Amino acid sequence: MTNSTARVRELNLHRQYFELVAAGTKTIEVRVKYPHLADLAAGDTIRFRIKDTDETCDVQVLRVTEYPDSEALRDGEGPSNVNPTATHDQQLANIRTIYGPEKEALGALAIEITRASR
Repeated sequence: MTNSTARVRELNLHRQYFELVAAGTKTIEVRVKYPHLADLAAGDTIRFRIKDTDETCDVQVLRVTEYPDSEALRDGEGPSNVNPTATHDQQLANIRTIYGPEKEALGALAIEITRASR
C-alpha cells in the first residue's frame, strides 16, 4: 500500500503577487526548478507567506509543468495567468529581476494553483 498524502509547502511571495493569488486572479505561480521543489505535485498545498509577516494564503496545486526558461514558461502558460496586471514584456523583466540568469538556468516551473477551500 502506498501513502499518497498531500504535503504542505511554505513559500515566500512578494506582496504584489500574494494579493493576486489571494484574489484568485493569478493562477500560475512561477518558480525556479530548485531541488526542494522537484517533487512538488498536483494535490499538494502551498502556504504562501509575505516574508516577515503573519499573512498567509493557502492554495492547492493543480499541475506542475517544467519549462527550459522563464520566457518559454510565460509564452506557454499565457501572460494573463502569470500576472494579469503586467504586460508580456514586463512579466519577463519582473521574473528575471527575481531570478537571475544563474537561477533561471536551472529551469522554470509553472505551478497551476487555485485557492484552497477553507
